[in-house]
Amino acid sequence: MVAEGKKYPPKYVIDVANHIANGKEISTQEYNAVEAKSYLESRGCTIKMKQEKYEITITADSVVSTDDRFTMDHLEAGDNYKPIDAYFMKSGEEIIRRNRIKGELKISNQTLPRIACQIFEKQLVSLSDEDKKSFPICRYGSGRDVIRGIFATEAEFKKYKNTMEFSVYKRENGPQFVIYSWNVFSTLVFVRECLKRFGEPGDKFILIYRDKTNQELNQNKTEKVVGEDITKTTKESNNPYSKLLLESKNIIFRGAPGTGKSYLSKSIAADIISNGYTDRYSDLTDEQRQQVEFVQFHPNYDYSDFVEGLRPKMNDDGSMGFELQDGIFKKFVDRARKNFEDSQKSMELREQEVSAKAVMENFFANIAFGEDKFKTIKGSEFTITNVNEKYIYISIPGNDSVNKLSLNIDEVQKMLESGTSFQKVSDVTNFFGKQFATQGYSYDFALYKAIKETDNSFTKASIEPEELKKYIFIIDEINRGEISKILGELFFSIDPSYRGKEGMVATQYSSMHTNPDEKFYIPENVYIIGTMNDIDRSVDTFDFAMRRRFRFIEVKAEDTQEMLESLENEELKNEAVKRMDDLNAAILKVEDLNENYQIGASYFLKLKHLGNEPFDVLWTDYLKPLLQDYVRGLYDESAIMKKFAKAYGYEEPDKGKVDESVQN
Repeated sequence: MVAEGKKYPPKYVIDVANHIANGKEISTQEYNAVEAKSYLESRGCTIKMKQEKYEITITADSVVSTDDRFTMDHLEAGDNYKPIDAYFMKSGEEIIRRNRIKGELKISNQTLPRIACQIFEKQLVSLSDEDKKSFPICRYGSGRDVIRGIFATEAEFKKYKNTMEFSVYKRENGPQFVIYSWNVFSTLVFVRECLKRFGEPGDKFILIYRDKTNQELNQNKTEKVVGEDITKTTKESNNPYSKLLLESKNIIFRGAPGTGKSYLSKSIAADIISNGYTDRYSDLTDEQRQQVEFVQFHPNYDYSDFVEGLRPKMNDDGSMGFELQDGIFKKFVDRARKNFEDSQKSMELREQEVSAKAVMENFFANIAFGEDKFKTIKGSEFTITNVNEKYIYISIPGNDSVNKLSLNIDEVQKMLESGTSFQKVSDVTNFFGKQFATQGYSYDFALYKAIKETDNSFTKASIEPEELKKYIFIIDEINRGEISKILGELFFSIDPSYRGKEGMVATQYSSMHTNPDEKFYIPENVYIIGTMNDIDRSVDTFDFAMRRRFRFIEVKAEDTQEMLESLENEELKNEAVKRMDDLNAAILKVEDLNENYQIGASYFLKLKHLGNEPFDVLWTDYLKPLLQDYVRGLYDESAIMKKFAKAYGYEEPDKGKVDESVQN
């Protein structure tokens, strides 16, 4: 924030205000920079990020920064900064930089300590085990313990401090050092100690850094929250495939037809969403089922079905028109995104939002649609004709050019949430960061005033914290759709590496949105499962760009035999397992067939509904026609089919008996 020409961090502004108002000690440890920024922005403050570079000079005697906010007593503040450069200056003249190994970033939070290890490698190696164990690495505050220790392996380090926050220095055929390392300031103590013990007069390290952008601050917070949530869910879930989905975000189950890939997908979804309580989708509550969506691709499926598109609509006057409607995936993502964003908001901000929504709902519940009249600041009269979750529909009888308008309900709600006192339409324009007012802002302002006059109390609602949930989207037969036609520009966003705002894209119909600047992204709590049959001819045309974005997991015929537990008759189940195993063994013996042609357990679930002689009916009506398709064109089809029938346990009826039965 800027005051009298000077810039101050949001956290500091809040603490000074708290000190003035309540006499509390100034301390910025109770919340992070993202929370402080969100709190101030919710009250109409504009946060401007500095575009400056800062330089820290580390010598044996001092650590000095060009940033007047820096202090060695609060090194945890390094979470808010990003390194730009780091190097060693020998005797104040010669500059030495990091000799990077393959795959190492040019600059990171670990570059500075790695340079120190590189410069003083021999001296560090020669330290005794006791000296290495007690070597100072970091201290985040004046009243906090010093983190110590140089370790030879990650395993040794984790015995001392069980965390992923460490840096590894190594070179080919050389020693390895493992030390604690997290943010950009976390190893300043270590670097200074190296200079004290091993340096010469004039030696110094230089670290150049900057403030993190809003996106970087949010990304750090998001990664931490998501990482903790995934770790917790992985421990609680029971299905071994659940961990694979949580790790990869996008997976595709591939295998032979009938291997239970769809069944497995729903089982994983239930396992993850219930935190290991059940693996049966039918056991999920109605609320939990909102976290799962199932769709099946086919050749006619397209972008408008999946993302968004124009759909026919009956107008008030009885004529037909078109309106932009969200597809199944976009609706699903919106649910997930709302949960994710709400889970990251402070309780105070959420209370404001819930309160504002309650006030709006109360206002709309107590007006007569099409009758109660409202006025803009210029005297234009209008009525509200309808309200839904997205729009407020108004009628403007006195306007000859545009007598109907759809207002974005979110705009009015955000005005109420902000706590800002809007006095004129230009205040609304500035609030939404626009250069010029839109036609809708005049009506937004009029409704804002009407709502505030109706309910002056605007009491905060009491709410529970929003739990971060996982949302699982299942695409059955994913290879049967034309992927490029269905996903369009979502090829980019669907990549696990670009989840969150990092992967924002403008959709094909963005110019028709209420806010044309609105971007689409898939939040970090969305997971996608696809299924596909390996022998389906459409597999050959499956988009290579999609193959790169999914982890492919083969499901073999025997992997989901547990499905047969639903055959409640134990004798029937055991017979089904035996026949399935014997038939699949026979399929593997055919030279031109492989595991992808084996018969899955889901075929044998049909036994429950086949009446008398169910195994014979299953063979003649289901398995035999499928296997005949498999072997068509192979040498001696008839002999192969006889081997299959024998392995399965099917005996052809005696021809004489068949003729006799036909005669009767």
